[in-house]
Amino acid sequence: MKKITYLILLITSISFAQNPEAAEKMVIEGVHLHDEGKYNQALAKYDEALKTDKDNFFALAEKAMTLVTIKNYKEAIKNCEKVLKLYPNENLAMLYVTYGNALDLNNEAQKAIQIYDEGIQKYPNLYQLYYNKAIALAGLNDYEQAEINFQNATFLNPNHPSSFNALGTLNHSNRVAAILAICRYLAIDNTTPRSELNIKYLLELMNQGVEKSEPNQVNITLNDLFVRDESVVVANDFSSVDLMLSMGAAYEMTTENKYKTDVEKFSDRLKTIFSSLESSSENQTGYYWEYLAPYFIEMKKQDLVNTFANIAFAAKNDNNAINFLKNYPDKIDAFYQWSDEYTW
Repeated sequence: MKKITYLILLITSISFAQNPEAAEKMVIEGVHLHDEGKYNQALAKYDEALKTDKDNFFALAEKAMTLVTIKNYKEAIKNCEKVLKLYPNENLAMLYVTYGNALDLNNEAQKAIQIYDEGIQKYPNLYQLYYNKAIALAGLNDYEQAEINFQNATFLNPNHPSSFNALGTLNHSNRVAAILAICRYLAIDNTTPRSELNIKYLLELMNQGVEKSEPNQVNITLNDLFVRDESVVVANDFSSVDLMLSMGAAYEMTTENKYKTDVEKFSDRLKTIFSSLESSSENQTGYYWEYLAPYFIEMKKQDLVNTFANIAFAAKNDNNAINFLKNYPDKIDAFYQWSDEYTW
């Protein structure tokens, strides 16, 4: 009788120790704690789940993510390696992102890139893998490959602001390409500190190479893009658009425009750029011509440039732009509806 009682107790104990449903509830609680910024409490909840269900997949995966957040990269790496070994047939898409991120932040960029590539081979439609791989490549100063991977991320998710932010930052030598990337960023985000930095950067790009030396004299320094063999086809060649951009900047400094508000001048400059894109688009190649330029050309055709200008300029906390957003909600809604429904 004692043996039977002991066996029942043992079975009950094992059943309680391996309770996936209870563990998953704890993991959900841990995720909420993580989202609230209570990282140590989240880790405690994941550990509690792992005691309830040893090697629970979700507990291990979420624990790895929280460990990365608190900069315990080595433990995060161990967790990720354990999950990959124990659960090769589970959906590991986001785990590859966590694993690669932990490696990169642990100064193991080359290994991180290998992990991202492994993840991309299994989950080719996950934009985060391309984005994070690009971050690792940029950290190794491989900006060409980084740019390609940021672009791949936008193909998969055209609403990912960080990818466009990175593309704008990378294109110092091709300011029109940078302008298009930053404009797309501002169409997605115009309310964060990063958007404020981006509108300032955008204005700097637009005024690049144009300087007023005397009251009635404006000097224009042409971009190096103009000094090349025109018989050679170059991807993302915006030389003609760049010239119109400089001329527009010079015209803006004339007395005719002194009574216009800053956002009105900005809107005029955008219209000049987008019109030039439309007139110069034939036979052009490259990501910025083929993927981004059509969005802004269509924006102009839909007569939405001025609305976009105010949306973007609101990131600068410009009173005129902010008032426009308050006074014309229908126009703002129409812009975002068009942008959201745009076919990339």
